[in-house]
Order: sequence, then structure tokens, then C-alpha cells
Amino acid sequence: MTRHRNIPGTAIWTLALGFLVPLGTQAQSDPPPGEMVFALTGDAIITQRLSPFEEPEYLAMIDVIRQADMAFTNLEVLFHNYTEGYPSAHSGGTWMAAEPYLAGELVWAGFDMVSTANNHTMDYGAGGLLSTIRALDDVGLVHAGAGENLARARAPAYLETAGGRVALISFASTFADEARAGPQRADIRGRPGLSPLRYSTTYVVSESSIDNLKQVRSDLGYGANPVGNTLRFLGNTFEAGDPPGRRTTVNQDDLDQIVAAVAEARRQADWVVVTSHSHESGSSREVPAQFIELVAHAVIDAGADLFVGHGPHVLRGIEIYSGKPIFYSLSNFIFQNETVRYLPGDFYVEHDLRAESNAADGFDRRNERSRGGFPGQSIYWESVVAVPTFSDGSLDEIILYPITLGHGKPRPQRGRPRLADAETARRIIEKLAELSGPYGTEVEYVAARNVGVIRW
Repeated sequence: MTRHRNIPGTAIWTLALGFLVPLGTQAQSDPPPGEMVFALTGDAIITQRLSPFEEPEYLAMIDVIRQADMAFTNLEVLFHNYTEGYPSAHSGGTWMAAEPYLAGELVWAGFDMVSTANNHTMDYGAGGLLSTIRALDDVGLVHAGAGENLARARAPAYLETAGGRVALISFASTFADEARAGPQRADIRGRPGLSPLRYSTTYVVSESSIDNLKQVRSDLGYGANPVGNTLRFLGNTFEAGDPPGRRTTVNQDDLDQIVAAVAEARRQADWVVVTSHSHESGSSREVPAQFIELVAHAVIDAGADLFVGHGPHVLRGIEIYSGKPIFYSLSNFIFQNETVRYLPGDFYVEHDLRAESNAADGFDRRNERSRGGFPGQSIYWESVVAVPTFSDGSLDEIILYPITLGHGKPRPQRGRPRLADAETARRIIEKLAELSGPYGTEVEYVAARNVGVIRW
């Protein structure tokens, strides 16, 4: 199935059932919802045009996206001209900004729906968020995850496709607290922001570590220590136990509201896609935190057809739960965070640069201090475009198209994706198979097509 069909310049029309229809189609009927192809990608930090380039491996990847009935990416940049809103005191590392016309480049590439809930949503306050929403609306990109108040941020967004109506619900667990959208009241406006998924963390440590923490707490004058083997200290909860580790617990109010949105969307759409921007990890950066797995299962139990994770900038495993795919992280799709044109004074102060320094100076200094940072590690520059296909309403197969974002290339050239060569593709798929194995998911590398396949 494809959304980009060739439409003939002329057609012969006839009257059928009281309506004009093209001759030769009156005996056909629209297929019932049940046949659907999605194209799913991770984070899109777009600060340059996509349309001028013509490499075969790039255009082939674009064609994969365009051929889907619905294509999704997480929009991790704000569309504004630096005059809407003011830089926030905190950012996710880079205060994100891109010219509003770049929203049209995502449409050119074939995207239909985007998430706006992530740790950069409020980099330029309410002004930057509302400018981004206007830019998306101007080009017809359907978006979910942030809005003028909490109800708007939580609400499903909808897209009509040949394969049925698609609902998108998006939220984030990684954000500064002031980025949370606030509820609207009869007597006061709601707060613009993102749809939040809050959680708490308990650090499990040895009994001797608890005793040491109690001693430190007393030394600092915090008063009498609590009785027992659990204590709160410096904003964290510590509990004696074995083995040591971290236990995360989701905020039940947030989860209830998200599940309610999924239940609404299930009644209003043929397909329900849920996405979460979550940096939080388990035993390693490539393993999601415990609460993320719980939430993914909860939204599918409530009626979602797909769960798409993004945020940690690395691939995470794929799980098939109740016949529905969960992509715990699709890593990066466009990663152009070093060609943002202007940065606020806070950025230069943070990196001990003088007032006359420019953005190139800032990015150079940041990479020096982080021993290369993102540009220095190939793991951040390899990912996949995931294409799940549904037949008769059920998952049929998932094709994983390995992509590379130009690791090692000069700053103006890296960050734009294209299909990977055979050697890189095999490595990406084998890594994804390793990460998916604990979920019981088998990922096969098909050399003849240079893709990964999950059959169901």
C-alpha cells in the first residue's frame, strides 16, 4: 500500500449509487481497516533542509517512509525565529531552535505525525512551544504530546489514511519539572507544556550503606534519623536490600490519565499509536527503566496497537506483547544538534566562554570537555527505520531498515540519515537482535535485502 500514488490527468467517470466515481472502480469497495503499514523513527533534530540531496541510499530510505500509510518521528527541536518566547533556565543540553520552514521538509520526506513531548519542549518557554505548534499546523503535520494546557497535551491527535484513522498519544518521562503542562480551571488558564509521565526512584543499597547515610545525615544536622532501613536523603529514597540496584515506580495519576486517553482513542480511531520520550535506563543505557516497560504494557492493555520509545539516543530492544510491537527506543533519525544557529548566554557561561564567542566555539568546547561527546561514539549514529505491517488487524511482520547518520563526517554533513551499507547493516541488526533477545523476540538479518525481519 502507498499514499503516494500516481493519479492520471484524466479519468472517465460514471454514476454509481448516486455518486460520481471513476469508471472501473464502481464495483470495488474501500477495504475495511485492518491492512496497515507504519514507518516509525526515533528522534528528529532537524536544523538543515532534507530535500536537496540525491544519494541513492538516501532517496531509497525516503521512499521507505513515503510508501507507508503513516510515518512518525519524534520532533526534538522547536520551530521558531528566536523572537517567540525566551530561553529557559534549563535545557536538554542544547537550546533547540530551527527555522519554521523546516517543518515542510519533514512533510517532503513523507512524515505525517510527530510527537512534541520531550526534554526540549520548553527550551524557549511557552512562546517557543506555541510557535512550533503553529509551524506544524501550517504544513499539516499532525502532532501530539504538548499544548496550551494539560488537557490539550494529553489529548490524542488523529490522522485519516487509506488504512484507517490513526490516533497518536505522546508523553515524556524526561523533562524539567517546569515543562509540565498544567490543568485549566474556570478561574485561571492552564500552563502550556508537555504531557508528563512522572516516576519515583528507590535506590536499593546494603544495610551498611544505610548506616553510613544515616551518619552523614546526622553530621549535616538533618535531625533524628528515621527508624528502620528506609530513609529519604537529599531528595532521594534509599532502602536496604540485596542485590543493590534501582527500583522505579510510575506516578499513578499520570498513568491513569494516559490510559484514559488511550481508551478514548480506541473508540475514535482504527489504530492507536502511543509514544514516550524516556532517557531513563535500567542496567545500561540500552535497557529501559522498569517503569517504562510497565507503562508500555499498560497502554497496550488499554487498546494501543503500537508503543514507540525514543529519547536515549541509542537503540533498545523490541518486544511483542499481546501481539503488539513495543519499540523501547528507535534511537536517532536526524541528529543535527550542532548546527543550531544561535544559543543563549547560559550556554556560553556553562562552558566558560566569553560573551563574543559564537555557536561554533560553543560546540567545539562542549565536544572537547566531553571527550568527543555524541560525535565521538558511533552508537549514537546508527539506527533503524521500523516498518510494521498489519494484515486483517493483526501484526504480520516488522521490517527493520538499518540507517547510518554519518558518524565521523564533518559537522555540516553528519546527522542526516541514509540506508546503511551491508557491513554496517548486519552489525546494527545483530545488535538489535541481542537487545531484543531478553524479550523473546527473534530478529533475523536478511542479507539479500539488507534488512532485519521480525515475523509474527
